[in-house]
Parts: sequence; C-alpha cells; structure tokens
Amino acid sequence: MGKKEQNEQSLISQNTEMINEAELFERVSAIIENRKFRAQASANQESIIMFWEIGNHIHSALLGGERAAYGKQIVATLSLQLQEKYGRSFEYSNVRRMMQLAERFPDSQIVVPLAQQLSWSHFIALLPIKSDKAFMYYATDAAARHLGKRELRRQISRKAYERQEIANTQLTEVSAVPFNMFKDPYLLDVFGLKDNFLEADLEKAILSGLESFILEFGHGFTFADRQKRMTMDGDDFTLDLLFFHRILKRLVAVELKLGKFKPNYMGQMRFYLKWLDKYERQEGENPPIGLILCTEASRDQIELMELDKEGIAVAEYWTVLPPKTEFERKISEIYLEAQERLERRKLLPDGGQKRIEYFLDEKEEDDE
Repeated sequence: MGKKEQNEQSLISQNTEMINEAELFERVSAIIENRKFRAQASANQESIIMFWEIGNHIHSALLGGERAAYGKQIVATLSLQLQEKYGRSFEYSNVRRMMQLAERFPDSQIVVPLAQQLSWSHFIALLPIKSDKAFMYYATDAAARHLGKRELRRQISRKAYERQEIANTQLTEVSAVPFNMFKDPYLLDVFGLKDNFLEADLEKAILSGLESFILEFGHGFTFADRQKRMTMDGDDFTLDLLFFHRILKRLVAVELKLGKFKPNYMGQMRFYLKWLDKYERQEGENPPIGLILCTEASRDQIELMELDKEGIAVAEYWTVLPPKTEFERKISEIYLEAQERLERRKLLPDGGQKRIEYFLDEKEEDDE
C-alpha cells in the first residue's frame, strides 16, 4: 500500500471513530419512522376522500325519478363488481357508509380536515350519530386527543356530548366559566368505589387513576396539586385537587363533596379562587375557575345562585354506572330538564344584554 492510500485509510479510520454509530442509527431510524407515519397519514386521508367522492358520485347518480326505486339493487350490484376488482373495502355495508358520509356532508371541505387526523374506522363509529353538532363534537375531540376508535366509541356510548351540553346550561351571558369547559354528570365508575366511601377515598381513587380522570374531564387538563394548602391570617385551608388547563391557561380548582350540593359550598370555593388568583396565578394566565363535584347537583339552586358569574361550576359525579338503558334514560331526563331551564331563562327580561342562543337546539335528535 502506497503512502497516499495509507493516509486515506488513516483518515477514514479517524472519521469512523468520531461518529457515534448508535446515534446515527437512531437518527436515520427517526427519519424513516417519520416519513412512514406521514406516508400512512397521507394514504389514510386520500382513502377517506376517495370514499367521500365515491359516495357523492353514487348518491348523485341515484337522485330523483325512477332511479330511487331500484337504487338499492344498483348499489348492491356495484358493490359486488368493486369487491371483485378492489377487495373487501367495497362491501355493500361500506359503500352505503360512503354514501351516508357524502349525504351528511355534501361539502368535502368539512371532511378533508377530519380525514387528516381520523381513520375510516373513526368515521364508521361517527356515522350513526344523528346530530351534526354531536358528530363534530366527537370528531374534533377524537382528533384533539388522538383517541382510538375504541375510546371514541366509549365516549359516544357514555354520552359525552349531552353531558357537556347539560353543563353549558349553567352558563349565562356574563359567565366567568368558559363554554364547553365541563360536563354534568361526570362518570367516575372506573374507580370501583364501594358503598359508604369517604371523600378521601374518592380523592385517592382519582389520584391513582389520574389518566382515566383526565380523559373523562377532556382535552387540555394537567394535574397540578392535591390537598393544596392555603394559609390566611394563621388559618390553614385545603383544596382537594388543583389542575391547570394548558389551552385556556388557567388554574382549575376541584372540590369533592359527598351528598347534595349546599349553598355554602359557593363561599368556600370563592375563597379558594380569590386565594389562587392572588398567590398562584402567573403572568399571562387567565383567572382561576372552580368545579364543585357532588353526588347530587341541585341544578335549580345552582341556576338561581348564578355561580358561573363567580367562575364556579357545579356537577354531579356518578361512581356507579347504571345499566345501558337506565343510563340513557337518566341522561335523557337531565338533558330535557336542562332544555326546559334554558327555555324558561329565554322568557325572562334580558336587561338589554344579548341572550345566548347556542347552548342546546331543541330540535336536535338524540345521537344514537
């Protein structure tokens, strides 16, 4: 080997020693995984848009005249032809779903952004929902929280949309509680609490199952503290749970109560919020808000006291979930009562203030 070749070999050896091979492998792997994910996401989006286009074309072709009379047979025949050429994705039931999607959303611009974040399995779970508002609530929630199809189905079956709408009826025109912030009731059945549990038992159960609790609460909540000590004039006070909402940039105080809501809980929570606003609120944050969780919410009292003006919401929590039919009946009753309270409020003089009309739509059908 000549001197020139020896120098080149020596330089290669030196450079090889300088390279961290494990780190190089990790970085190249990250590039591959990132591109694979983006390719899969792009393919998923294109598939859903394709399904929408197919559904839209079939739906348009079958509209009007005598075509509607034998449309079902046409779709069945078309489905068999498509399956033979392109596979099981074009089974009759799936082609019908494509048509439902196009009929539900004639404007593809509504579907396109959802297709960037949701799979076709998500859309299959969403299509049975009759209310467009409920559909969009579950769709955007699944996208924001990266929910899988199983968790999405769970949210739908547990009536998350209706429970949020029930909570929204507490809010007035001058509410200090953000719209769509809370639910009512909260379903804490995952903790498996037995009869005669104590507030401390509930708190411990929540902390041990914090991920499930935050999932029930919704997108943006992070845990901050438990048994938050607040000292004033030599006296100590303790708040059960303290959260921070990253999106809304505000502290959220949570008090757990056994039994029925009592009016004096308002004064206690007001004190906590004043203390947090003075001593814990950081620059750039919005004022703290509070949630009082009770086993019975006394919604008429809550409406009368206008707690939302103080930044306070109240909600029930259920530690045992009734059988499906009974659960749906109970939620339906609470939902209807919430609509009635809202209608009564609309009849009151508004004092020159703009009345909020967007809480509940009395013409909306149930979502299942």
